[in-house]
This record gives sequence, structure tokens and C-alpha cells, in this order.
Amino acid sequence: MSGDTGSGRDGTDPAGSGRDRDSSGPADDGRHRDQGGPPERLTVQGSRADGLLAQGKHDDDALGALGYKPELKRTLGNFHTFAAGISYISILTGTFQLFYFGVAFGGPAYWWSWPMVFVGQLMVALCFCELAARYPVAGSVYNWAKTMGGPHVGWLGGWMMMTATMVTLSAVALAYQITLPQIDDWFQFVGDGTGKTDAAANAVLLGTVLILFSTLVNAFGVKLMATVNSAGVFIELIAAVTLVVLLAAHITRGPSSVLTETYGLGSGESLGYFGAFLTASLASAYVMYGFDTASSLGEESHDPSRNAPRAILRALVASFVIGGLILLFALMAVPNLKAKELSTEGLQYVVLETLGSTIGEIVLWCVVIAITVCVLAVQAAGIRLMFAMARDNNLPAGSLLARVSPRFKTPVVPAVVIGLVGVVILVININQPQIFSVITSIAIIMIYVAYLLVTVPMLIQRLRGRWQPAEGKFSLGRFGLPVNILAVLWGAAMSINLAWPRAEVYNATGPQHWYLRWGAFLFIGVVALGGFAYYWFVQRHRTGVLAEHRAVVAEEPPPAAS
Repeated sequence: MSGDTGSGRDGTDPAGSGRDRDSSGPADDGRHRDQGGPPERLTVQGSRADGLLAQGKHDDDALGALGYKPELKRTLGNFHTFAAGISYISILTGTFQLFYFGVAFGGPAYWWSWPMVFVGQLMVALCFCELAARYPVAGSVYNWAKTMGGPHVGWLGGWMMMTATMVTLSAVALAYQITLPQIDDWFQFVGDGTGKTDAAANAVLLGTVLILFSTLVNAFGVKLMATVNSAGVFIELIAAVTLVVLLAAHITRGPSSVLTETYGLGSGESLGYFGAFLTASLASAYVMYGFDTASSLGEESHDPSRNAPRAILRALVASFVIGGLILLFALMAVPNLKAKELSTEGLQYVVLETLGSTIGEIVLWCVVIAITVCVLAVQAAGIRLMFAMARDNNLPAGSLLARVSPRFKTPVVPAVVIGLVGVVILVININQPQIFSVITSIAIIMIYVAYLLVTVPMLIQRLRGRWQPAEGKFSLGRFGLPVNILAVLWGAAMSINLAWPRAEVYNATGPQHWYLRWGAFLFIGVVALGGFAYYWFVQRHRTGVLAEHRAVVAEEPPPAAS
């Protein structure tokens, strides 16, 4: 059994005494001491093992109720699930990758998009917490959409999320380029960085190396991934808090001058500064998503129905508080608030200019670590999603994709497939100067659409009186309906805002082409309609839990003869 910690099902002592755990007495006392420990310690260990076994059996029974047998190894604790969620959000990765974008299009006052996005995403996260408490299963968004909206909605939600994960993997891997060359010019392998496509080509090279590393780590099992990820998150949190303190110590202006500075952007436009602010909000929207990863690892976690909702909220709130302070203090500490480098080199410039090269480079190395574990978490979530869909025979070669390695207890083939697709996405855009904003924008929109395919069916279920939270677990109570409505409105509004055909996002350089400006609608439309057409005409006729992954239902004994 995956939740086993070394003790047998018959209740024997894991230390090997062969005696029942409840046995005690003088004779046993001496024998236990000979084996290296007093009976009290062994009894506590035995009780803990019993508790883990009992909890593991309960978790597996809950999985069996959904029709699946337990195959993945339950090894993750509270911090592991929290780390998975917060590393996907990744405070340092997101803030350092798109700070320049927010300032360029919204000025320092773009900071207000940070709390705006947090409030909207909190509504979504609260809905997800209820779902995570009731359905703690791999491929969370896919299974939630399937349970709430039926198999067709579930497939489309899973397909959008899986495709978005691959694009997100590429988008996050690009962040190496924004950080490493600023630490040392040695990392600019392609050209000297001044050529039109030098940065894009070098970003593809660095990103490819990172994705290959992530693929290897994820393929070797969730325990290795979780260990590396947790260590990286620990470093990231310490670095983020330290950065807040260091920036606070160098503050040169008050928040009022920062939070009202717009650089005059949006003047002369139909929507004025509000239009510029909506464009700049992409920088904040990019950071605060992916919190559902904590639940996507539910089949590999202990007591996920309780731990996953907590991890989702803790990850989102911690990211909001720490990230918001980093952005605010950076704008308050930078020597020149109107420096053009703020909108070109971003937060990396602020750190180096404010803290000096030595401390600044240490912080930037921590950012590199944050980017690395973020890629690990993104790929780990994608692997579980692909595994969940393949287990339902909802993908081509489902049996192969859903195969769990008997050695590593993880789906290895999805790790390789997602890694390869991520690299291909990078290579296709190798000579695209606006690679950063285009890939990032499309990845965010697809995530928001996938979330909508969960929150909308959930709202319909609530309105029909069919939704019941898990008894004794996380519940919104009477606030469930208004929170769900706000989550849907937020998701729809932000999806439209992010996909809007802005030339500055989708066609920033070179000649203007309509198909570039409408690139988000075209790409997402092709992915959604093309994918669903394949599902409808081909795959849906084969769908159903594969026999090798189906829960074994014990047959009832025949009635006794009278």
C-alpha cells in the first residue's frame, strides 16, 4: 500500500520485535532496550505508523470511490504540498520576469493591479478549496471539470489546462534569460545581447537546458522532485523576505509618490490610463495562478482533503503579501523612479542599483533557484494532469501515457512528452523578439479559461442545489454562491482583457499584421476547437477508466443458505 511506512498490516512492531505493539511489561522492556530504544519510543512510533496506515487507507478509499485504484506513492507531507503550490506561483520568478512590463505599460502605479488580481484569484482559490477537500485527485482541474460539468466539459477543461501547462513551462523557462545574463555576461551565449534576436535565441538555449533538467528530476519520482522543490522554496522564501527587508532599508520616497505615478501613460487614448492599467495588469496576472497544484498532487499526499485546501490558501496569501511588499519597496527604493531601465531591465536593475553588485547578484542567484523550482512544479502538475486524462483513456496512447513506473512510482512518459513539447514551443519562437510577452500572455489566458471550465459548471451546480461540500472539511457555507459568482465574473473579464488584440503585446515590433494582434484568439481557438473536434469524433467513443487503473470492487459474499 502506498501509505505504508514500514509496518505490517498485522500490527507488528516496525522495529522487528515481532510482538504486538500493545504488548508491554518488564520482560518486553529489556528486550526492546537491547534493540536500541525504550518501549515508550517504539510505542509512539508504532502509533504514528498505525495512524499513517489508517489515514493512507482512508485516502485510498476516497480515491477508490472515484473509480481509481491507488498507484502513486503517498510520500508528501504538509510542507511538500504547500511548496508545490507556492513554487508554481513563484513570487521571485513572476515579479522579476514581468516587473518591466508592468512599469512600461502602467508606470509605477501598475502596483494596484497586484491587490486587484489577488482578490479575483482568491475567489477562484476558495472555490478550488471546496473541490480539493471533496475530490483530492491527480489532475485536479480536469477531474473537477468532469465531475461538475460532465465528461465533455471535463475533457475540454483538461485539454486546455494541459496545453496551457506546456506553454507555461516554456514561458517560465524563458525567465532564465532575464536574470542570468545580468549576473554575468558569460551567460549570453548567443551574440552579445545587442542583436535584434540575440536575447530570444539565448533565452531558448537557456530555457531548453532548464526544461531538460526538470524532465529528468520529475521522471525520477515525486520524492526527488518534492525534495528539490521544497529545498528551493525554502531558499526562495528566505531570499524573498530578506529582499523585502533590504529594500525597506533603502527606501528614498513615500508610497504616495509611487502609487500615483503613471508617467502620463494612456493620455490621448479612448480609455485613458485605465486602458494602460489593464494592459499592465498582465504582469500581476502572470504570477498568481497555479495554486491548484497542491491538490493535483493529492494522490501522492497524506490527508490531501485537509492539507490541499490549506496549502492552496497559504500559497496564494503568502505570495500576495511578500510579492506585494517586494514590488512596493522596490519602487520606493530605486534611486530614480523615472529611470528608463525600470521598463527595460526591470526588477533586476532595481536590485543591482539599490543593493550593489555583490548583494544584488546573491539575490539574483536566488531568483535563478526560484525559476528552477517553478519549472519543476509546473511540469509536475502537467504530468499529473496528463496521467489523469490518459487513465480515463481520454488521450491517444492512453495506456502508455498512464503507465506508472514500478521503480519510481511516477508516470515517466508524460514527463518526457511535456518536456519535449515545451522545448519545441521554445524552438519555434527562437527568432521572435517579442517571445516573452506573447508566450506568457497566451499561457495565462489558457489557464484562466481552464479555471472557468471549473468555476462555471460549479456555479450551475450550486444554482441547481446539487453542490455539497465534503462533510467536516473545507466549506464556504452561505458565502459559496456569491464567491462562486465573483470567481466566474473575474475569470471571464480577465480572460477577455488578457486576450484583447493589443499591438503592444502581440505585435510590438515589425510590420503590423492582423493575425498577430489577434494571435491569442486564433491560437486558443485552434487549440480548443481542434482538440475538441478530435475528442468528439474520435476519442470520446473510447473513453472510460482503463482496466489496469480501475478500482477493484470487492464482490459481496453470496447469502447464507437457510
